[in-house]
Order: sequence, then structure tokens, then C-alpha cells
Amino acid sequence: MTGSVINKRVYVEKKPGFRTEALDLYADLRENLNISATGLRLINTYDVFGIDPEICEAAEKTVFTEVMIDDLIEPDFSGCVYFAAETLPGQYDQRADSAVQCIKLLDPSSDCRITCGKIIILEGNEEENRRDLDRIKKYLINPIESREKDLSILAVDRNVDVTPLEVYPDFLTLDRDGIASFIRTHGLAMSLEDCLLIQDYFRSEEKRNPTETEIRVLDTYWSDHCRHTTFETSLQNITIRTDRFGEEIQKAFDRYLEIRRECGRSERPMTLMDMGTINAKYLRSRGLLKDVEVSEEINACSIFINVDHDGVPEKWLLMFKNETHNHPTEIEPFGGASTCIGGAIRDPLSGRSYVYQAMRISGCGNVLAPVEDTLPGKLPQKIISKKATRGNSSYGNQIGLPTTFAKEVYHPDFVAKHMEVGAVVGAAPAENVVRKTPEPGDVIILLGGRTGRDGIGGATGSSKEHNQSSLTVCASEVQKGNAPEERKIQRLFRNPDCTKLIRKCNDFGAGGVCVAIGELAPGLMIHLENVRTKYAGLNATELAVSESQERMAVVVSGKDEKEFIRLAEAENLEAYRVAEVIEEPRLVICLNDQKVVDISRAFIDTCGVRQRTDVVIGKSDAENPFEVRGRDGKLLTQLTKEAVLETLSDMNVASQKGLAEMFDASIGSTTVMMPFGGRMQLTPTQASVQKIPVLDGKTTTCSILAYGYDPAVMKYSCFAGAMYSVLSSMAKTVAVGGRPEDIRFSFQEYFERLNKDPVRWGKVTEALLGAMTIQDFFDLASIGGKDSMSGTFNTISVPPTLISFACSAGSTKNIITPELKRAGNFLTLFRPEISAEGLPSPESYKEIFENVRKGIAGGKIISAYVAEQGGVLPALMKMSFGNELGFDISDISADQKGLDLIRLMPGAIITESERPLDAADAGKYAALLGKVTDSGYTVRTGSGTVSLTKEEALSAWMKTFDALYPVTAPAVRDPSALPGTNDLPIRDFTSGRKFKAAHPVDVVKVLIPVFPGSNCEYDVKRAFEEEGAEVTVFVFRNMTESAVFESIDEMADLIGKTNILAIPGGFSSGDEPDGSAKFIVNVLLNEKIRNAVHALLARDGLILGICNGFQALIKSGLLPYGEIRAPESDNPTLFRNTINRHVSCMVTTRVASDNSPWLAGLTPGECHTVPVSHGEGRFVASPEMTEQLFRNGQVAFLYSTPEGIPTMDGRFNPNGSSCAIEGIVSPDGRVLGKMGHSERYFKDVFMNIPGNKKQNIFANGVRYFRKE
Repeated sequence: MTGSVINKRVYVEKKPGFRTEALDLYADLRENLNISATGLRLINTYDVFGIDPEICEAAEKTVFTEVMIDDLIEPDFSGCVYFAAETLPGQYDQRADSAVQCIKLLDPSSDCRITCGKIIILEGNEEENRRDLDRIKKYLINPIESREKDLSILAVDRNVDVTPLEVYPDFLTLDRDGIASFIRTHGLAMSLEDCLLIQDYFRSEEKRNPTETEIRVLDTYWSDHCRHTTFETSLQNITIRTDRFGEEIQKAFDRYLEIRRECGRSERPMTLMDMGTINAKYLRSRGLLKDVEVSEEINACSIFINVDHDGVPEKWLLMFKNETHNHPTEIEPFGGASTCIGGAIRDPLSGRSYVYQAMRISGCGNVLAPVEDTLPGKLPQKIISKKATRGNSSYGNQIGLPTTFAKEVYHPDFVAKHMEVGAVVGAAPAENVVRKTPEPGDVIILLGGRTGRDGIGGATGSSKEHNQSSLTVCASEVQKGNAPEERKIQRLFRNPDCTKLIRKCNDFGAGGVCVAIGELAPGLMIHLENVRTKYAGLNATELAVSESQERMAVVVSGKDEKEFIRLAEAENLEAYRVAEVIEEPRLVICLNDQKVVDISRAFIDTCGVRQRTDVVIGKSDAENPFEVRGRDGKLLTQLTKEAVLETLSDMNVASQKGLAEMFDASIGSTTVMMPFGGRMQLTPTQASVQKIPVLDGKTTTCSILAYGYDPAVMKYSCFAGAMYSVLSSMAKTVAVGGRPEDIRFSFQEYFERLNKDPVRWGKVTEALLGAMTIQDFFDLASIGGKDSMSGTFNTISVPPTLISFACSAGSTKNIITPELKRAGNFLTLFRPEISAEGLPSPESYKEIFENVRKGIAGGKIISAYVAEQGGVLPALMKMSFGNELGFDISDISADQKGLDLIRLMPGAIITESERPLDAADAGKYAALLGKVTDSGYTVRTGSGTVSLTKEEALSAWMKTFDALYPVTAPAVRDPSALPGTNDLPIRDFTSGRKFKAAHPVDVVKVLIPVFPGSNCEYDVKRAFEEEGAEVTVFVFRNMTESAVFESIDEMADLIGKTNILAIPGGFSSGDEPDGSAKFIVNVLLNEKIRNAVHALLARDGLILGICNGFQALIKSGLLPYGEIRAPESDNPTLFRNTINRHVSCMVTTRVASDNSPWLAGLTPGECHTVPVSHGEGRFVASPEMTEQLFRNGQVAFLYSTPEGIPTMDGRFNPNGSSCAIEGIVSPDGRVLGKMGHSERYFKDVFMNIPGNKKQNIFANGVRYFRKE
């Protein structure tokens, strides 16, 4: 190294053949803006500051580029129409952060800074392109997250200027109008009454003017987000004026008042919160709900369950939580959605549970509408939908959270504001979770990510009404999440040595330091100077209120401080003391020696002035959704083929497989049902079912999470709509094999801005009364929830929303899957009583639930599905698609016109059985529909027969979102493909060799390194331990210069002591900078590591890389060459999937060779069904290289049809890999890399997918070393 440093801009462009992103962007602009350009170029820029010239030169080869797919260029912009964009200063940029981390591997002492950007160059007619330029900029640059980049400037904004705190010398003397002006001037979220209360407090008790920080802290603390001030508003006079279910609503309200009396709550304020929680209080007063954990900590809904662990019962805590980020996602879809799921995870995670199950429910307007129809001040609906889906899935995929249910709901009113909801489930052995009251002398440790300006206003902003200025003035309210950082906290909190030290914990939600730490104890002394920041320049207020993702505030005893910090640092996490618990009940916040907050706990806990309002429950003028109408809005008179096809293609009925596959559904080895099942993976599941995450996988206990919500019904009647939300979530639980009596609910409310309008308040009240009615009938309760009352844009508002999340524990022994199993079986409809006006009969649902539950438990019902929008017929077809079956059914309509088959029938259940169900077992609400057939659909009505082919029905169901969320990309044509097909010739290689290590051992040792972004280490560890190996998991630490050096030395030493090096999957540094596995590759290129790896191979060791690990092996040269070497431009590589998105599904792979110890127990031609989950899994190599690989027997596995034929068909080769190659080995066979996650299979997972799912490469690897 030279000792000097330089600043430099690096330009990188993909080589021809690898410009997938540019082509995709061009197609997007052509479709949505109809631009004139004939093409476009996309150039990535890296502005690097303070880097050693030699290190920069090295980074250009291994960090900023991949020589196989990238070119370093010096662009000439003369005569070009172009612009550049970059992330706003202060926003988290994963690409820049990951580039810095990679450079620190080259030079651990480097203190360089990096910012990234993109340049878009339009090709074609210059004059026409200049006319389009402003439209393109507006379409692509969201001012909330990015800005146009000035390429003439090479400078970094270090944000070093500290803004002085404001002083309010006249605050105590302001009159009422002055206080109102003060609120407006400073953009406060609090009410006038709140601010007057603050004035009175400081005047009478503190006898001084408040500081700026105190005002901002109270504004944050008392925000609707942090203290549910809307739900705690006192409801004064409740008037019921509707004649739509008015009598039933009155009865529900009277019942609510009766329950209040029985619980001794009549003298307390009547609030929405009271209505929402009254069932739980009532049941608890009767000695029920004994499974609910009661604690000072309110991290998430928490219940005790008994877990079968290898036949031994264990007491566990099951925690679940739903979170919403509607306002942030509306204005910055990617960041808002990613922090939605991140925030949902942190709630049960802060409760010390391991989060292993997720569900995503989103709401949009018409995502198929032209961009030019977008309202002023809004982003296009399709942009919000796509970017939010990418944001949510990206975060969950990186952290390693299986999202096995993702559904987008469509309603015109969601154009007012997007709905983004995440629900998660976590679990932990009860003995590992300690709950203790903090005591004076305890210390508060801040754990995880650093603070910046990007989270300021997160709490107060989330409750704001959206208007046309929101896209330009709310930038600081939305953050970008850093999922790899949160993954580290997950690992730490899965360690009982750590969790047993924690007395209390709080995640850093929207309130930042002041709330996350401020809630932990009555008396606190917080030291802001200790809070580590992303950059210099934050003042006291910014430090106190900035939300930061991926952080925890942890209370430990003073004597345990050092040990906790040591455990955190071992997981590559920053952890340090920022506060102490003090005796006096005051919140004291200091910056250096200056007190910026000093307020009594009693005053903070008033939560401001309780608001008051009257309530009027009025009548909606929405259409009755229980009437059957065509797309033109006219009432239908009879069932026709056209009506069926139109129903199947409806946005709320049509397939969302292309959207759902963006979410990793298989990580963790706990997924009982993949999102789409059957041989063709086309039957969508309706509930998320996951095994409890015991580390060795040996359990039959599972958790079931289901949702219920229909915006059309909610808009028609909030009362009935909420009833159906609860009933539908129960029906879906029952239909997979759950027990309704085990359900615990959590509700998500999302309504318009209520203000002081009694009618608006009436909608929420009506909904809560409807939900209460069903809970009361079934003796069940919601034990948690989340409310968002900000769904208004100017004069339009979101549809009334109450989503019911039903969570329960179950057994995999009782779980059934929804796809039809075989022709000749019988189909039965369990039809609840619903009045013509749309009111459900709870009694009918109760009988149906019990009879279906008994039928499943007794083995008589083998599949079941709940009717949703579109009714019974689409539900039956969805059941049939997975295994390419059909049905022949008769009409169930009283008038024999067939319309009841497509009539809305929430909670109705269709079942499949091998024999007709006995009338006594099925009950009076059951009716035989017909039978399963081999193919085609026949519906017999009184007015004739409606027939459809499988192709007609499937096309109608699949085509709606094919352009927005395609399921497959066009197949890449392979020259060797069989004539007229995308199938490839079979080229199996049989070596005839027997593989055995030269020096067998008694104990086979496996080393699994965990790099920043790794997330499959638990699955790989379990797979090897199942075969008897001794596994060491090593965390590579890179937070400091010394940590990097120590990690290099320790890793090299461990490699020297192991038999097998297994590099797990994940998102190494988030698959950035613009290329997967660069961090791992740069570790492998380190001289010490390279020598250790070569020595391992020289002594007969084995290496395995799966997914991200495979990417590292192939980009370091270990594959296909068997040695670490500098990459060359003609090397094979792994690149973006041809569909240009993440793909998570099951694939069939064919064993193509036995020329490796890893393959020794397998037979060429043998097929396995394995999960894949990746965005960059396309194997790319020259024809000469692929020919050499086949000839040498180095092709290990091939993507194949279910029949085992290698193929380029995108349904079966989802990434478009050359020659259908899924995995390869080194020339000597000792290094294996593959994209498919063989480690994720275990007993009772992927139950809705047929095939041989145990591909035991792990047994082969261990057997190679083990003494006979």
C-alpha cells in the first residue's frame, strides 16, 4: 500500500448478455411511459473517498466488478441523453455499505467512504429522448429516497454540522392561540390539549420552559403510534342509526356493556381499546386463557404451549405479532415495506423468541391501471405494489424468515393509501426467557445498528394524513432496513446463555432512544453521547427521537454487563452501555454534561389529555357483495362459462404465484406446507403452517397462522365484515387441521383519519362490536393487535379494515393439505347460514367447524379449502390445479341457476374424501357436490351444463398478473434441446469409482463459517449432525480492524482442524455490491484462508457450498477448477435469474453423475424434489466449458421435469441455467456446489409437495471419512 489516499469514481456496466436489469427497466419504461428510446444503458457508479490507490485497484477487480459479467468503463456522455440518480444522504445504502465491508477485507485499516449511484443513458433519437427525459426522471426518482446525481461533483456529504437546539423562552406565557401556532410552526403531532397540558406542567411543576428535546420526546411518546391515543379516546355518546343489522349491532353493544359490568369496568372510560380487549379480560375473569403469558413486558402476543420434542414434552412460549407500515410504504414502498416486516420481527424477537414464520397481507388499488391515471402527489399503484413486494421479501429473505403466505388484496379505495401488514410468529423454550423488574443499578445496553437522521419522525409521521406534499417533505420518516444486522440479533437471542442475562428488553420502534429505553423503567439516566451514530452531526433531539432499525435496548444487571457485551461481540454485534436505572422516577437524558430532558415519570405516563368524541353508527351506501354481479356491475341471472372465466380472472381471485414466489418459503426446515402445492405447485395454501423451531427438527408440534378480511364486505358493513374476518380466519385454521378452541387472535385495524367525525368513529366501533360478537360466541379472544388510523388522502379514504389473524398450536399429525388428491374422490360443501342481506349465523359455523375438525382427525377428510372471493367454484378449481385434476359437480342453488357457486360465501369449506361423508358426521350444513375427475370441469345446473377445460380455467386464473408478476420467463433456447421442446438430452455419467478418505476418522468434523448475511447455517448444521458429524459454527467478525485480523486467523486455524468446510446459503452482505457472495469470495482470496483451503483439499478434505455458498465457490475458482484462483473473464459464473426476481419454489433435480464423494450414495438418473430460493442462481458458462463439465462427470445435478427430463422450461428450470445445470463438482469431486437447498428437508416439511425430498449428500460426505 502507498500510504496515500485518493478519491475516485468507478463506472461499471454489465457485459452484453448480462444486461438483464437494463433490459427489464427498458421494457418497464416502454410499457408504462411509452418512451421513444430504442434501448437504454445502465451504469453503476461507486464514488470512493479516502482509499489507498493499490486497494482501489484490487477492489475494481473483486469488489466493484465481477470480471465474468462486468466491464470497468470510462463513459463518454457527449451527444447522449442521460441522467444519474443516487440515494439521499443519510439513508441506508446496502450496496455502499457492503462495498465498504468488502474493502475492509482487503485493507482492515481502511477508513474509506463510498456512495453509489446509477446512470441511465437513453439510446435512439436525441430530440425525442430529451422530450421523454423529465417523465422518466419523475417515474424513477422518488424524492423520499433518492435524488438526481450531479456527475460533475465528486464529494461526500458527511453531515457534520450540528444544528443547535431551539429555545422557547416564551413558551410558558403563550395563550391558547399561541400554543396552536406553536404546534403548527414546529410540525407537532400532539393535540392542542396535549400541548396546553405540557405548558401547565412546566409552569406549575418544573417552573421553567421546556427544551426542544423535551417537546419532541413528549410528542413522540404520546403519538398515536406509541400510545394508541385514538384507541384510548373516550367514547361519550354512541348512537346507532343504521337499519342494516341495526338490531344486531344494538344487541352487540348491550352485550359489551354487560361484559364491562361483569368485569367491573363500568366506571372506566369506554374506548375502542376497551372494546378490542374486552373478550380477553372477560375470559380471564372466568379463569380461562390460562395459556396467555402475563408480564410487564408487552413485546408481542405470548402464550404457553407444550412442544413435543422427540417424544418428550417441553414448555415453550409461542409469540405472535402483526405490524403495519402503511404511510411509509405509500411514500417509499421498498423501505416502508422492508421495515414493516423488520419491525414485526423485532417485537417477538425482543421477547427473546426465535422468529420463524411470516405472513404478508398488502392492499392496493388497481395495479393494472395505466401510469397516466395516477393521482397527483401519488406514486403509480403498480410501482407501489412491485417495490413494496420487493422490499418486504428482500428483508425477510435476507434475515432468513420463511414467508409462507403472501396475499395482496385489491380495492379501489386503497388508492388513498397502500396497506402493508406483516404478521410473524416466534417461539422459545420457556426456561430461556427471564422476565424481571429492572432495579436501580441495572444498566441498559444498546445492541445492534447505529443511529442516523433517516428515522426522525417515524412515530409521529406514521399517523399523519397523506396529502400531495407527502412525497417531498417526509423523507426522514422512512428508513431502509439492514436485514443482516437483525439476523445477528436473532442468532444472539437464540443463545440461552445470553437470554438468561436479560431482565427486560425493548426493540427500537418508531420512538427511538427516548421510547425504547424510556419504557424500560420508571427512573432512567440516558447518556446520548454514548449512542453510536452512522455519521457525525446529530444533535440531542435527533439522537433522542430517531428511529433506528435493527436495534435493541436490553436491561441487565451491572454484574452481567461485560458478559453480555462479550456474547454480543462474538456474534459480530456492537453492544455498549447507554443508560442506568435510577431510584427517582424521572426520565433524564443528557448529552455530555447538559441535561436535555428531565421529566417526571408520572407526567409522561399521563400520555397527554385523553380525547373525547361522540360516535354515530350509520349506514354504508356500498353495494351488497353477496349479490352476484358481472364485471360491468350488472346482476347476473344464471351461471355461464363466461361468468366463471371472468370470476377466475378477477384481481382478488386470480393467481398471485409470481408475487408469492418472491418470498423465501422454505428456509429453516420448518415449512409444513409450501405456498403452492401439488405436483404442478399450483394449489395455493390458505394458512401458514410451520413446525416449532427446535434446533434438531425433531418435533410434531406446529403453529398455524391464518387471516380473514374482505374489503368489499367491510365497506358494505363494518359489523358483518369484522364478523367474517374472524370467522374466515377460524375456517382456514380448521381446514388445515387446527382446532378452533386453541385459536388466539390478533387484529389489525386500518381506517380513515377519524378526526372529530362521529360517523367515522362509528365505523371502527361497529367493526369492533362485530369482532367481539364472534369471539364472545366461541369463548375466544384477541390478545393483541395494531391500529392505524391514517388511511386518508385529501378527500378519499381506504376501505374500512379489520384483519383477523388467528394463531394456534397444532400437530403435524393432523395437518392436511388443500390440493385434490385423486380422481373418484367425493367433494362436499359445508355451507354456513348467511342471510340474503349478508349476516352470518355463528351457530352454523360452530357446527361446521366441529364436523370438519372431526372429519380431518378421523382421516375421512383428506383435503379442504375455504371459499373466499369468487365463491365455491374458484375454490374448487384452485384445489384441482395442483395435481391437474378436474371435477364433475351439481348445482347447490335453490333456483338451480348455478349462481350460488360463484356467490360470496365467507367461511364455507369444501372437502375431499375417499368415500361419501356420513350424514351424521357431516351434519345438516353439508351437501355432496360431486366427484373429482381426471381432467376438465363439469358443472350441472338446472338450466344446463357448464363445461371448461383445464387449459381454459388455468389460463383465465394465471393471466391477470402475468405482466406485473410473471411466473416464468421465456425459456432460454439451448442448441442441444430436443426438437420441438425445451427438454435436453440425458447425459448421465457413471464413474465406477469408489470414494473413501485416505485417513478415515471416528469423528467427522464439519466447519460452517457464518459471514455477514449468512442465514442457512442452522439448517446445514442440523443436516450434518443428523448424520453424526461434529459441527463447529464460526462467526466471522468484521466490526473492527482487529476483529477482521482475528477472524482470518481463527478461520484458517479451524479449517486446518476440520474434515469438511460447508459454506451455507444466505445473502452475503445482502448480495451486494451488485453481485452475490463478494464478501465470501474476498475472504477466500485472503492468503491465509486460501492456503488453509488448499491444505484441506490436499489432505483429502471436502468442501460444500449451497446457494450463496455455491456462488462463493464458483466465483473464487474452487468450482469448477478445484483451487482458489483469480477470476478470469471466461470463467463460469452464477448470475441473475432470467425472470429478474427472487424465486422460491420446489424443483425436481436429476442426478447426472456419481463422480464425487458427495454423490457416491446416489445413482445417475435418480430424481429429488428440493427447494430453491435465490435471485442469482442462473449457471452461465460457455458451450466449451459445459461440454467439458459433462465429459468430466462434473455436472452433479440438472433441473428436470417431474418425470426426470433435463429441461430449459421455466416452470422447472426457474433461473434459466445453461444446460439446466443445478450443481457441479470439482475435477476430483471433493468440492460440490449447488443452488438447491438439500439441507432444508426434514420429516413433516413440504407435505403438499410430492416426490423424493431427501437428497442426502450430507450422509455421503460424512460416510466418506468415517471408519467402517
